[in-house]
Amino acid sequence: MSKRLGWFLAGGLLVALLLAGVVSNFASSSPDGLDYAAREGCTFNADGEITGGTCMAQREGEHQLGGSPLADYGIRGVGNSFLSTALAGTAGVLITFGVGAGLFWVARRRRQDA
Repeated sequence: MSKRLGWFLAGGLLVALLLAGVVSNFASSSPDGLDYAAREGCTFNADGEITGGTCMAQREGEHQLGGSPLADYGIRGVGNSFLSTALAGTAGVLITFGVGAGLFWVARRRRQDA
């Protein structure tokens, strides 16, 4: 790997870590497009519970991985929500980078062996 490519990858990883660890805490808590479309047609009370109407959100169930350590954009067991979100984002970036680097390493070795 060339020195320029190494600096480029390190800079990209640093930017991704900063975005995931800091900027992600300032994301909107409003429902995204999918949530908005799923809730369309229903009425809700102040707690966000469905009180009437017909919409896709009425058939919503608990996610299979809802109890996992990184569920709901945070780390279970960390009391500070800012820190929990920052750690979860940072872990996600590092895991994704590691998996991607591993796949590129395997693909490169296969090409050299052929």
